[in-house]
Amino acid sequence: MLRALLGEPPRQNEGILADAMDAMFKTVKLLHKEMEQHQDPSHDFRKLEIWIYGLISSLDELEQCKYAANFFRRKVTHDYLEDMSSAEKIDYARYVYFYKDGFIRVFSILDKLGTVLNELFELNTSKVKAHFSYFTVLRQFRYLKVHLELADQLFAIKDKHKESMSILRRRRNTEIHYMNAEMQDDLWQRHQGLDGKVELEDLDRYLQDLEHGYLMVCESLHTVFAYTNQRWKKVKQS
Repeated sequence: MLRALLGEPPRQNEGILADAMDAMFKTVKLLHKEMEQHQDPSHDFRKLEIWIYGLISSLDELEQCKYAANFFRRKVTHDYLEDMSSAEKIDYARYVYFYKDGFIRVFSILDKLGTVLNELFELNTSKVKAHFSYFTVLRQFRYLKVHLELADQLFAIKDKHKESMSILRRRRNTEIHYMNAEMQDDLWQRHQGLDGKVELEDLDRYLQDLEHGYLMVCESLHTVFAYTNQRWKKVKQS
């Protein structure tokens, strides 16, 4: 959708994005087969189907936000807001909008994935914490000593992107609970030099952190649903 608005050609899914999407669609197909065979009287399969379609839509939206943030970043050529033309200031504002939307969506998708994991593998995480996050669900795997193969893979993905995710988490918390993340940057710079111009944040480094968040989401989704599909087939064959 955003690519069309930006005059860009449609996305062709490839790489880890395609892998994650394919794995989720395969899980949905398996759920459909279960519903056809057993009628799903408790609506558990239908609920999971809706949640997984939600993950598919959310991943699509995250990728679009990331793409748009990069698109508008390329239009920003000055290091100081005061040096920008009116048009460039608008492009910078659009970059900020999609960048912030992107990192907020990273954690939103992970928490949705945590809800699905909790349901799929009956982890009962709500007994530990009423409003739990994805990371609480991960710890629950090891606490209960269940599906440790999957847990180890997910922890490895988390550790690989740990540094950037820590940065994104701080920025998400600042954005949601305190003040806009870019305002915090501005205040810090004003403190350093009250009479100087405010230099922009390191846009490329910030986008690299967002890329890590995006990759963590894609890799985690692919790992969860590839594992789920493989396990489902083994159960059916036994």
